[in-house]
Amino acid sequence: MKKIISILGSTGSIGQQSLKIISKKKNIFQIYLLSANKNLNEIKKQILKYKPKYFMISNYETYKKIKKNHNNKKIKIINNLDNLRIKKKIDICISAIPGVTGLKPTISIIKFSKKLLIANKESIICGWRLIEIEAKRYKTKIIPIDSEHFSIFKLIQSHEISEIKKIYLTASGGPFLNFSKNQISKIKPKDALKHPKWEMGKKISIDSATLMNKILEIVEAHKLFKIPYHKLDILIHPNSLVHAIVQFKNGLYSFIYHENSMIIPIANAIFEKNFDIDIFYKSKMNKKFENNLIFKPVSQKVFPTIVFKRLINQNPSTPIIVNASNEVLVEQFLAKKIGFYDIFKFILNVLKDKNYRKYAIRKPKNINQILTINNWAKKTTLEKIY
Repeated sequence: MKKIISILGSTGSIGQQSLKIISKKKNIFQIYLLSANKNLNEIKKQILKYKPKYFMISNYETYKKIKKNHNNKKIKIINNLDNLRIKKKIDICISAIPGVTGLKPTISIIKFSKKLLIANKESIICGWRLIEIEAKRYKTKIIPIDSEHFSIFKLIQSHEISEIKKIYLTASGGPFLNFSKNQISKIKPKDALKHPKWEMGKKISIDSATLMNKILEIVEAHKLFKIPYHKLDILIHPNSLVHAIVQFKNGLYSFIYHENSMIIPIANAIFEKNFDIDIFYKSKMNKKFENNLIFKPVSQKVFPTIVFKRLINQNPSTPIIVNASNEVLVEQFLAKKIGFYDIFKFILNVLKDKNYRKYAIRKPKNINQILTINNWAKKTTLEKIY
């Protein structure tokens, strides 16, 4: 019997790579649900190629355009998950909708899923408590598929938190690792989008260049694995082959070494054991390990955002505020409205705002409360700029 699989965010990078894996194993998978926002051409292609039972399109204008010309009654086009009717649980659901907008569909799909593979960092940062409650209620297994958190997940599986001394998340350093502070201050968006190792979307590429992605990943690791903040740190690893390092109290260090392709953690999370990665990915690995194990501390001069590693844990909802503010600032930087280092400066200004603590001390109990904090942070950030 085929495994039923669904993907939230099927037109994005993670979604498309997941479909690439599934396409190689059509004999064992049946695609039940795909979802996207407004990539009209890609949505059309995926409906024709994968023929899911449901295709959810969250952007209403795009939904209307697809619905208008859609005449295949076997494929239902829906605008939200409230219209989903599932009699049998989905074996694997991949949650890869970017931004806080991915939180509601992620929570909605949990009750229908045996296993949730999550790549939506904003959902974890802003609403992990809600996700965790639903997962326990419906006995849904959660596996993170970002390379760093998948590595941690595998490395600590048979260990207690009390055995761990430190966990290091590695950062490539992005395109400006060897630049001076003066050089970085003059860079343009097109320069920041040229990641030396990974092919990623615009938002995550800028976050990698500023190191904000690692600050947010520390929050993810804290929430996913119940690791105290003081046990989490960041190392620069330009080769992007080791994605996390676990230092145990007994003097041993463990890490997983794999090429910088998201195909590897996604495939391992889907199959978990007894499969050959060569079916999905052809290795380009330089076999000389000694040339690939380079680690450096983070320079605060080059990456001033490293201060948020300390500030992110100030109050319960500080991570929501930092994440929302950063989202706005990346958009403003890409639109050439602010400079590269302004991303750091304006987030800091938001954390100093007179109303910051009023929102930061809240422990949100539902999605609406999360969105209230998120919206305040976005509005306040724009006010700081203009």
